[in-house]
Amino acid sequence: MNEIVFFNPADSIGNFHDYNEAIKSAQIYKEKNNNEAKSVLVVKGGVNKPEFEIFLADDVVNDTNTTNGEAYKINERF
Repeated sequence: MNEIVFFNPADSIGNFHDYNEAIKSAQIYKEKNNNEAKSVLVVKGGVNKPEFEIFLADDVVNDTNTTNGEAYKINERF
């Protein structure tokens, strides 16, 4: 998946150095919160950010001209 999206970093549900841990945590979050309609995304930041983060798809910043958004590449969608 090579989709680039923008998020406010403060909206992150979790921050992980290990990809598998991020996946597992996203699955647990989705299951615990019963968010059937909401997608949970595992994303990777830019070159300067080697970690993975979890966001809700509803938190995507649609205005890419805003100073509150950072670009992330979607790795997994639940």
